Amino acid sequence: MESEMSRISRNALLRAIQAVQEMNNEQKLGLAEEIFSSQPNMLGSVLVLPRLGVSAAKQEFVLEILFLCFQAMKESALTWPLITEDEQENQLRRHNILLRFFASLDGESLQNSSMQQFVDGHSEQDLLAWVMTKCREWLSESVREESDKYVLQVAVNLVSCIAFVPMPVTCSQSIQ
Repeated sequence: MESEMSRISRNALLRAIQAVQEMNNEQKLGLAEEIFSSQPNMLGSVLVLPRLGVSAAKQEFVLEILFLCFQAMKESALTWPLITEDEQENQLRRHNILLRFFASLDGESLQNSSMQQFVDGHSEQDLLAWVMTKCREWLSESVREESDKYVLQVAVNLVSCIAFVPMPVTCSQSIQ
């Protein structure tokens, strides 16, 4: 079921997935340049990963997540504000608090139930589900390393920033 609060429709997400899958390297480079121009902090969160011990191959995985997230933002036809470093930090803190909360719960059943409530209440359910599915697939196919936590944090943080960044009020919204 698509969230009523979603800024990115399921159709927009599907168009974005198809567009990114069909891109060649030159087109992806062009998309990276577009991200650098309009959302440099999102790109920066991926480019900093090697400093945290993330290999180039694992960085490439999260770069693909960024491409999809950005393309989905474009497909939404909304004018997205700059996602600032402060917004990224706020979402990262929020994410870490949620992880500690989930870990503090007694029993796997309660943890799973709480996580399901989080997903069900997320304003970008479809995008979150796609990213989490890709992360699960990636984890099952890769050799686990301590630095994988940074890759996963960036991937989830991209979705959270998209979901929770305050959108500018348009003239038609302010009249209502």
